[in-house]
Amino acid sequence: MNGAPATTTLAPSDASAWTLPSRGRVAMAGLILSEASFFSIFIIAYLFYVGKSLTGPYPADVLETPLFTTICLLSSSLPITLAVRALRRGEVRRFALWWLLTIVLGAIFLAGTALEWHRLIGEGLTIGANLFGTTFYSLVGFHALHVTVGLILLSLVLALTLTGSVGAVHAERVEMLSWYWHFVDAVWIAVFTVVYIVGR
Repeated sequence: MNGAPATTTLAPSDASAWTLPSRGRVAMAGLILSEASFFSIFIIAYLFYVGKSLTGPYPADVLETPLFTTICLLSSSLPITLAVRALRRGEVRRFALWWLLTIVLGAIFLAGTALEWHRLIGEGLTIGANLFGTTFYSLVGFHALHVTVGLILLSLVLALTLTGSVGAVHAERVEMLSWYWHFVDAVWIAVFTVVYIVGR
């Protein structure tokens, strides 16, 4: 009562507290950013050289729109999202089913790309045929490489899940892998637009 006036210290609310993102999230974000820059270079090169081939075959002569395989790849973002949510809830069996569906859809897309290349090579479009062939196989092949890497990683996770080595505690790591897969899907939208719509 006779001393100095009391002061009140207000503790910061939990709602305003901010914590650093995990190293896994930062690493995956950095990887996606760097890969996006590489894809940008390939896309710019394709747009720069499109229509400049001196000899055929030309895009309009041989390209067919891969609509079915595109739908398969883009729709795979849904099951992988549902898989992550299931794992966070500890529903490992449901996670495995959604994860397997993602793999199947990605594999269909990759098989479609292989069949397309087989047909194009048969029609004379090789990587050394002309500028179109060089830029086409470089861009689409770079994306196919990323899909392949993604499928290998997804299959590894599925194998570990079937052996009982994956549980809710691994949800964040699995989510980081889903980020990569979403990135692969998003890049295909750009590649599809450039190659099969703008470039024709």
